[in-house]
Amino acid sequence: MRVVIALGGNALLRRGQPLDTELQRANLREAASAIAEVADEHQIVVTHGNGPQVGLLALQAAAYEDAPEPPLDVLGAESEGMVGYLIDQELSNALPDRQVVTLLTQVEVDANDPAFDDPTKPIGPFYDADRAGELEGERGWSFAEFDAGYRRIVPSPEPRRIRELDTIRVLLQADRIVVCAGGGGIPVVVTPARAVRGVEAVIDKDRSAALLAARLNAHALLLLTDVPGVYPSWPPGDTPPITTCTPEQLEDMRLERGSMGPKVEAACRFVRSSGGIAGIGALADAARILRGEAGTRVQRAVE
Repeated sequence: MRVVIALGGNALLRRGQPLDTELQRANLREAASAIAEVADEHQIVVTHGNGPQVGLLALQAAAYEDAPEPPLDVLGAESEGMVGYLIDQELSNALPDRQVVTLLTQVEVDANDPAFDDPTKPIGPFYDADRAGELEGERGWSFAEFDAGYRRIVPSPEPRRIRELDTIRVLLQADRIVVCAGGGGIPVVVTPARAVRGVEAVIDKDRSAALLAARLNAHALLLLTDVPGVYPSWPPGDTPPITTCTPEQLEDMRLERGSMGPKVEAACRFVRSSGGIAGIGALADAARILRGEAGTRVQRAVE
């Protein structure tokens, strides 16, 4: 069975942890162990988030006053290589008999996507209100308030096409584990002259994961995070997560944009477009989610 695994930000950093490389390595070691259990029985493709990393790169670039700030597509490429390298290495250690390949992945978006006028995608660390206001004035960045504070928000256009899709297929045919489309992929547009250029945006990784899984004819999409599944309300209290449901049963749920909402949306998209199954749940439960023993499983029909 072909499975696309989308790692949430907790695969690299637990909530509240600093952006420390050794912490990320330790967390990814646990992630690699969970992924290896799935890879023992299935063909896998791995994608991942990059929100904290691309935000940190933007801050580091902004601190260097002798050169213009690099655009978000370049920062996205940097973070895709950085995070991909760490995942690649830990997967290679967990699966020494398998070949792992990390691929920089460009994802086409529409230059006229209305998302460019309505930034919603959070990146970088949390700030208090005073510091967010300072950065808004100094850098022209946009911010939104979340439970833990303020985060920078940037445009998040709809992914339309994965440019390296044929290459990914070739690698899978060669029995490689592929790490790709990190951070949603590098956002690019194609001009009328058929030239490719990057744009100032960050694509939602869950939407890209759903597109990737559908285009690869994957049987399953696993969206792994730091909670056991999708809850009917939040905070859940003593309420258990939803175990099995259809896309229609999730449509009326009100889920926070920037947290579980994109994962539910991506799961529903994949199931509707492919007829496969999607699972949402804790990283450590990856294999059990796939077997229907843990997490929230989304499929076309439920008995």
